[in-house]
Formats: sequence, structure tokens, C-alpha cells
Amino acid sequence: MKEFSEEDLRNIEETIERGDTAALKELISDLHPADIAELVQQLDEDKAMYIFKQLDEDTAADVLMELDEDERKKLIQDMPAEEIAKQIDHLDTDDAVDLIQQLDEEDRDEVLSHIDDVEQAGDIIDLLKYDEDTAGGLMGTEMIVVNENWSMPECIKQMRLQAEDMDEIYYVYVVDNDYKLRGTLPLKMMLTHPSVSKIKHVMEDEPVSVKAETPIDEVVLDFEKYDLVAMPVVDSIGRLLGRITVDDVMDQVREANERDYQLASGISSDVDADDSVIAQTKARIPWLLIGIGSGLLASIILGTFETQLQAVTALALFIPIIGGTGGNVGVQASAIVVQGLANGTLDIKHFAAQLGKEIIIGLLNATIITAVVLVYNVLTMPGDLAVTLSVAVSLFIVVMFASLLGTIVPLTLEKLHINPALATGPFIQISNDIVGLLIYVQIATFFLRHISGISI
Repeated sequence: MKEFSEEDLRNIEETIERGDTAALKELISDLHPADIAELVQQLDEDKAMYIFKQLDEDTAADVLMELDEDERKKLIQDMPAEEIAKQIDHLDTDDAVDLIQQLDEEDRDEVLSHIDDVEQAGDIIDLLKYDEDTAGGLMGTEMIVVNENWSMPECIKQMRLQAEDMDEIYYVYVVDNDYKLRGTLPLKMMLTHPSVSKIKHVMEDEPVSVKAETPIDEVVLDFEKYDLVAMPVVDSIGRLLGRITVDDVMDQVREANERDYQLASGISSDVDADDSVIAQTKARIPWLLIGIGSGLLASIILGTFETQLQAVTALALFIPIIGGTGGNVGVQASAIVVQGLANGTLDIKHFAAQLGKEIIIGLLNATIITAVVLVYNVLTMPGDLAVTLSVAVSLFIVVMFASLLGTIVPLTLEKLHINPALATGPFIQISNDIVGLLIYVQIATFFLRHISGISI
């Protein structure tokens, strides 16, 4: 990808301000659409639109789809319906659907009415019916399809006709007379069996396919599992509907990773660095307010612990260790579970097995951590048995609790169809802080009363 220096940007901006379209076209003529999109995103809306108007329709359509969603939405809001329809004429149906979905209902209808290709408009309308988080919402209809009963010469003739309007050809799909998917036709078979009587005799049958209602997360796992560059989409009775390509899947993976990272960081909605101050504040403030609430609750808990702290001030030294260790253990446990759910190595059906495994891991971690702190306290505070036992027992219980919470919460969220990445962020940290303090308060109170004889 081309990097634009400040001098490059200044030169382009000055060219736009002069209205020198010939010079501008020369500056951007050799740029890839992705580089032009990168350039457009660094300019204000007026200059971006000026550049966009200098592009030929094919390049403009490619640039439009290379833009970030927010930037693309800003750009098409200022474009008349006829202009958007012209861009759609140069897009695959899956990209066209992505573009139209960013419009209001009324604007969608107007744009669709200006599309000259009635068949393409019909395909887009059909695709808009699918949930955007399913295979149907991700697929396109551009593909090479041949009948299993065709001869090779007839097949090649039909393929040439179908390929004229396609940019990329990944697979040749074979269907029967009812348009049910039967197999794929490899290029090698065309070369080595030029006179075969029927395609079905040389096709590769039982291709990996996916149903239209399949969630995107499962589609991504299938692409990774079978090393695919494209996958056919079928309906409930196996009729071929469309295909999903690997570039669409990679876009979904990137967007999902961004959402999960932000969710795990305590950002409640999808925002970018160039979003407005208000938008970013609205996305970040909810968990910050929850954090303040938990901090106030922690202060109330510590207020009930005031007598113990005055009697034995050493207890206060270990409050950060109790809270911090619980939070770290919980986040680690939940991160492993969320990762397993995301890459398919962990199934929600194995809830009990994963919980049992985490109990064993928790026991090992709790034993090691407790032993380290216990030895430290024995060496540094040999005469303060109540504090030593309070910290050791509290740490052991807190680590076990955090391990179980970090496992149960994401698995439960997954079962409820809520993004389990929520469990790797502030939710687990705050929960463990509060519960850890409660455990520490109660255990310390017990040992101070029964060992040190402090009446509380």
C-alpha cells in the first residue's frame, strides 16, 4: 500500500484547489483503488468528492468498496440515486448489497429503481432478504454454473458466455436439472477430458457447501478448516443460490476481531479513531460509569472493614494483591474460553468438560500462588499468623472463584447468543474485584477473631 507523505497530500490538495483536473488525474492514474480510498479518507468531504468525480465508473465503484463503512456512508449520502446506481452496475451483487444496506429504506428503493440491469436489481432485492450475519447475507450470485448432463464442448461454450461479466472465477459449479448442487469441475478435467460425454462423469462430487441461514462465524470456521477460496451457498433442499469468497470472509474476520477487542476493552459500540468526540464518549462512558459504581461499592465494603484495618494495618497492604490476582486469573480463563469458541476448538456442548478442566487448572494456580505468598508472609511477618492465613486462604478462594467465573460467564453468554468477548473485559475484572474484597473481609474477620482474639 502506498504511503502518502504530508508533501504528497499538500500537493494533491493544492491541485484540487486550483481545479486542475488534468494534473489530478495524472497524480492518481497509477494508484490502486485501495490507495485512492486511503487518500480520500485523509481529505475533507469536499475534496474527497472532487477526487471521486474524476474517476471512471469502474474505478469509482472499486474505491467506494475499499472505503471504511463510515467514510463510504458519508460519501454516498451526498450522491444522487442515479450516481449510486451507476456504481452498483460495476459491483458484484454481494458488494452492491453491502452498499445499499447503508442507505435508508426510502433511498434504497430509489436507487434500485435506477439500476438498468433488471436481473441484477432482482438479485440484489433477493439478497437483501437475508440476515446480514448469515451466509445468505454475505454471498454473491456471480459464478460459473454448468449442468451435469452437458458435454465438455457445450460446457466450455457456456462457461465462456458466463465468464464475460465476471472479474474473478474461483470454481465451476455443477448442478442437476433442478439446480441442485452436485459438484465442482476442476480446470484439469477440462484439459485432460476434452471430449467427455457428460460433465457428471469427471466432476468432483460432494463439494463443501453451506446453507443460506448458517451464521457467519460457522462460515469462517469452514473456510479455515477446508482451506477454501470460495464456498457455494445452497438452500434447505440443496439448490445453488450463490457463493462466498475468501475476501468477504477476511473482511468479516477483521470486523469481528475489532468488535471483540473493543468489547473486551470496555467500549460498548463500534467506533474508530476518527469518529467524533461525542460518538467516542458515548461508546466509552458506560463501562467507566460501571467502574466508578464498583469502586464506590468497594469503598463501602472497605468501610465495613475499617475496624479490622485499624486493628491490623498490615491487612491493607494485601488488598491490591487480592483484587489484582483475581482479575488477572478471571481474564485469563475467559480469554481461553472465548478464543476456543471463536476458532471452533471449544464447543458449548462441552460445558461440563471445560468447567472440570478449569477447576483443575484453578487448583494448580491457586496452590502455587498461595504457596508463594504464604512463604513471603512467613518470612517477613513471622509473628502475624492471622494476617498470613487471611491472605493465603483468601487468595486461594479468590483464584478458584475467578477461574470458575472466567469459564462459566463466556460459556453462558455463548449459550444465550450474546458475544462472549464481553466476558474478557471490565465485566470479569469488576466482578472479581468486588467478590475478592468480600471474601477477604470475611476471612480476615474470622482469623482475627479466632487467632488474634480481636473482638470485632
